Amino acid sequence: MQVTNTGSVRVDLVGGTLDIEPINLIIKNVVTLNVATGLKASVSLTKTAFDGVEIHSADYNKTYKYTSAELTEDRVVYSRDFAEMTFVLQILRLFNINSHIKLDLSSGAPAGSGLGGSSAMGVTLYRALCNFTGYNYDRHTAVMRVKAVESRILNQGMAGYQDYFPALTGGVLAVKGIEGEIKVEQLFTDELKEILEKHLVLISSKQSRASGINNWEVYKGFFDKKPEVIDGLTRIAEISHACYEALKTKQWDKMLSLIAQEGEQREKLFPGITTDKIRQFTSELKKDGNVIGLKMCGAGGGGCFILVHKGIDPKVIEARVKEHGMEILPFKVEAPL
Repeated sequence: MQVTNTGSVRVDLVGGTLDIEPINLIIKNVVTLNVATGLKASVSLTKTAFDGVEIHSADYNKTYKYTSAELTEDRVVYSRDFAEMTFVLQILRLFNINSHIKLDLSSGAPAGSGLGGSSAMGVTLYRALCNFTGYNYDRHTAVMRVKAVESRILNQGMAGYQDYFPALTGGVLAVKGIEGEIKVEQLFTDELKEILEKHLVLISSKQSRASGINNWEVYKGFFDKKPEVIDGLTRIAEISHACYEALKTKQWDKMLSLIAQEGEQREKLFPGITTDKIRQFTSELKKDGNVIGLKMCGAGGGGCFILVHKGIDPKVIEARVKEHGMEILPFKVEAPL
């Protein structure tokens, strides 16, 4: 028996960090907009005769084998004995699986990219395991259970909820957390897809970052009642809601400007969100007047960012990117599943 599933990693347009509970319930008009991309997490599950779990990770280019006797609850859940594979093994435990399975995994995104690759892989694995075991698949349950596992491993507050949905739904999403529920609105149109792909460039800075550190600093600052953090996140919420309204009314220029404004406001929250290397690159490109701004992906601190522009020759951008030791990643907006 074999089951194979894929799920898109996301690019967040506006409203990241606002998806961390309970910030989403405290600030008014919270909405997070993101895009399901052509970069995809991949999971393949195969039934085997081995009394244990075998995992091949394309991201780490390694194969891991554990016997069922090794995979006790104490070791899998409450220790870090399995390092990089802890997340995967904890998701397997949600299905009481510790033997007779081989997994081939890829997150679909470079490590430390800020594209939510681990989250996309996690929910893609969960959905594949539902197919593999005959367990009833429910999208909300998948997100909440995988998010809980990732939060436990992160051990720096809650994981945000926005990263999981693009892998399960595709398209362009407005994600809104309310009391006890996460509402997901599908915004995809062919026209919006064309606008985003024409005016956004996804760039890897090739500077890896420690996932969650910047979000944790902001999260702590919010609940420590630091005025600059509360005011900053409130302003991000206002910009994000305005961007949502501009998208809904097809005010494309305004939408693009607001994505760049959100990036500027986010940089003020914590000094490590944007790096000197990325600032210098963007400053040089802005001189020709066609660059609107940049938006860091995820928590920032390195990883990937989107360059928002009015229309620049792709060859010009590619040449500048290479000069700075960075790399353009494919940016394709996936249609809804």
